[in-house]
Amino acid sequence: MAILVWIFSMLILYFVIYFAVKDGIDKSEVGKLIIKKYGDQKIEREMDDRF
Repeated sequence: MAILVWIFSMLILYFVIYFAVKDGIDKSEVGKLIIKKYGDQKIEREMDDRF
């Protein structure tokens, strides 16, 4: 039971940090310049063969 609570709390923490960083980048001057230069497109990452 404790493991499930820990996993659930880590998942919530991940989403909180993810959205905070995303919101911070979108509102920053550097983020605005990057979006203006490259547009608002998502970057697709290619999988590394190292894993």
